[in-house]
Amino acid sequence: MSVRVSSPSITRAAARGRHRTRGHYVGRGAIIAVLAVLTVAFALPFYWLLSTALKTSPQIFAVPIIWVPTPLQWSNFSNAISFFPFWQYLFNTVVICAFTVLGTVCSNSLIAYGLARIDWPGRNLVFILLLGTLLLPSQVTLIPLFIMFAHIGWVDTYLPLIVPAFFGNAFFMFLLRQFFMGIPRELGEAVRIDGGSEFTIFWRIIVPLSKSALAVVALFSFINSWNDFLGPLVYIRTQSKYTLAVGLSTFLGQYGSQWSWLMAASALVFIPIVILFFFTQRLFIQGITFTGSKE
Repeated sequence: MSVRVSSPSITRAAARGRHRTRGHYVGRGAIIAVLAVLTVAFALPFYWLLSTALKTSPQIFAVPIIWVPTPLQWSNFSNAISFFPFWQYLFNTVVICAFTVLGTVCSNSLIAYGLARIDWPGRNLVFILLLGTLLLPSQVTLIPLFIMFAHIGWVDTYLPLIVPAFFGNAFFMFLLRQFFMGIPRELGEAVRIDGGSEFTIFWRIIVPLSKSALAVVALFSFINSWNDFLGPLVYIRTQSKYTLAVGLSTFLGQYGSQWSWLMAASALVFIPIVILFFFTQRLFIQGITFTGSKE
């Protein structure tokens, strides 16, 4: 007959293990609860937008609030497109976004490569000065830029909205520079030994290894250009050249009483952004994760 003897230290260790287990589950439960509350808080405005887009006018201002419209007024979307030149403004917006993304990716990647992989006198000072421009509000340079573009005859064209993207952006330069610095220099040295130029290293080594970071920059640039309201409002005069953001403001002035139509048009504007994010979510998270790495 064997007798099991329990040591006080073993008992205390088991108690601490149970306490840690309970604390672990309590902590995870608290985190999940906080995330659930934040998710509801962020999702509620979008749900209200979609809900209002499917309501009749009396249901919008009904008390108590009608959270689920019945019946669903799908005709609000067709009515909004009919009274609002949606397709023309969509085409204008896509044209601006396409060239802006192209210019942003090309210019910032090349500049970031020069700041991260090429040694030249004053490189760090120039990089600090570039970061300093992030402290300068865009409203400060709005009037001087408008005067300059007016003198060269670019007002009422898309050039003021597209051309600056080909001259770099300090924030995107910073993101790409940090990512490029995490790529081993040995890869570039091997290409250089074989007689490759700096552009060959950039195109054949850096770009293929930086797809996730470039996707993040492209996505940010697209969203900024898609949602840009102030730029088109300042530089575009002809109504047929308006973008969706500016077009929605004129819609509100002309058809302000038709809130359901306005919400339907707004839903059509933000849905492409949501779809684009879901398709690029993996690259987006990967690029953000590795951007902070340094060699």
